Amino acid sequence: MLFPDADPDEPKQVALVNVAGGLAGGDALHSVITLGAAARFTATTPAAEKIYRSLGPETEIAAHLTLGANSTCEWLPQETILFDGARLRRRLDIALAPDARLLAAEMLVFGRAARGEVFAHGALQDRWRITRDGRLLWVDAMRLDPAALGHRFTLNGAGAMATLVLAIPQAAAHRDLARELAQGGAGLVAPGLLVARWLGEAGAVRAGLGAAIMALREAALGLPPKLPRLWRA
Repeated sequence: MLFPDADPDEPKQVALVNVAGGLAGGDALHSVITLGAAARFTATTPAAEKIYRSLGPETEIAAHLTLGANSTCEWLPQETILFDGARLRRRLDIALAPDARLLAAEMLVFGRAARGEVFAHGALQDRWRITRDGRLLWVDAMRLDPAALGHRFTLNGAGAMATLVLAIPQAAAHRDLARELAQGGAGLVAPGLLVARWLGEAGAVRAGLGAAIMALREAALGLPPKLPRLWRA
């Protein structure tokens, strides 16, 4: 983890850096972040994470966030690119104090879009789990066989997908804004928990997700309407 200088009006930022340039089959990357009372913190990455083709073993990414009383956390890594043949198991566990605030996003790209590559072989298991004050608030799990990417009842040939979560007591007040910005829909899935999704071409999904991050961090968190500096580098 590196700590780049943040803009004067921004929370403290951390960059989760993978010095290998990508993850291969059998690699495991685990992150644990704890915010104290009234802390403000933004976690991001300096570039997209690449998951290389595997000859069999899975790549594992796991993150556990614990947010203390009256803290504010943004979990905003850049996109994860699944090379053809990649096998990824990813978990994100978030434990919120009763009055903690969270804005979190994850984006997946199915193949190297710039090369015209398609994620035709491999496997994906992706899971979110959020608790507040020790009680389960939301679980979302996806297990994807690449053969289902083109099915119209699954991803309908989309090259990328993204999920954004806003967990604050006043989440309902921002539902209409999220619905205006989300391409895949947005709604309240639990009290104080708003979820928005995007599905489509990688560039459009990234642009849509970025616009929603900027709008919601201003409207819901009182932060400047801009992406982390590393997204703009």
